[in-house]
Amino acid sequence: MIKGLLLDFYGTVVEDDDATMLAIAERVAAGSPARPAATDVLADWEREYAAVAAGTPFRNLRDCAVRSLATVMAAHGCPGDPAEYGAGQFSGQVLPLRPGTRDFLSRVTVPICVVSDADHAVLSAAIAHHGLRFDAVVCSERVGAYKPHAAMFGHGLAALGLDAADVMHVGDSLRADVAGANAAGIRSVWVNRHGRPAADGAAATHVVADLSELAAHL
Repeated sequence: MIKGLLLDFYGTVVEDDDATMLAIAERVAAGSPARPAATDVLADWEREYAAVAAGTPFRNLRDCAVRSLATVMAAHGCPGDPAEYGAGQFSGQVLPLRPGTRDFLSRVTVPICVVSDADHAVLSAAIAHHGLRFDAVVCSERVGAYKPHAAMFGHGLAALGLDAADVMHVGDSLRADVAGANAAGIRSVWVNRHGRPAADGAAATHVVADLSELAAHL
């Protein structure tokens, strides 16, 4: 029986900033002499972003974004200030709730701990904007690590006072959420936002399109 939930936030509770990141990549592509495809720039940025986040010392998400974007802009010969190019990602915009989120949260009877890579101030502002209430919130900036690091899941379990066998972790990233939870001995739910092939989520305990489908598994 499930006694608690660990819940990713961006891409799971609210929409992710995919459109904002693509717009930044399009601007970099337009400023590059080689005129690469924006999707290629975005893929380069995502890889570099992950590399910076996995490195030492720990850096908050904003710093990771700017440092990784600087590397990608240089690689593509795009001049300009990476902090200015990437400002839209941290402009204070509050992303909308994903389909089914509010109904799902109103029906859940077990305690929920948000486990998010987002910076503390950004995450707190988004939760407050939507009037959401959770039993606990764990963010990377406070832990000093990003998912799939075991420390993130360990802090979530400690916040709820539960063991790994008692909870499920719900998130949209196969690498950060599903693989991270599985490695911590926690059942995982993959929120398959983009309708990817079912085989992609084979490692997850359950696969859902959004939170409204999760109630059947609790």
